[in-house]
Amino acid sequence: MPEDQDINKLLESKFYCPRKFSEEIEKIHSDNVDMSYIDSIVFFCEKNNIDVESVPKLISKPLKEKIKCEAIELNFLKRTSHAKLPI
Repeated sequence: MPEDQDINKLLESKFYCPRKFSEEIEKIHSDNVDMSYIDSIVFFCEKNNIDVESVPKLISKPLKEKIKCEAIELNFLKRTSHAKLPI
C-alpha cells in the first residue's frame, strides 16, 4: 500500500489540472514581480520539461483574461471594444 501512495503522489505532482497549473503560474508571477504571466508560463514549462504547446488546455479562464490584458498592454493583441456607440 505505501508504494501505491507514493505512485499517486508522483502522478499528482507530474500531471496538472487547470486549477493547479494556474496556482503555480500565479505563484511564479507573484514571486517574480518583473516577470509577465507569459514569461511565467514559459519559465514553468522550461523548469518542468513541459512542451509549451500543450499548455493552452491547462490555462483557466481567469488566467486567460490576465494574459489577454497583458498582451494588449504589450501590443501583442489589438485593443477591442465590445460596446457599440449609437450613431
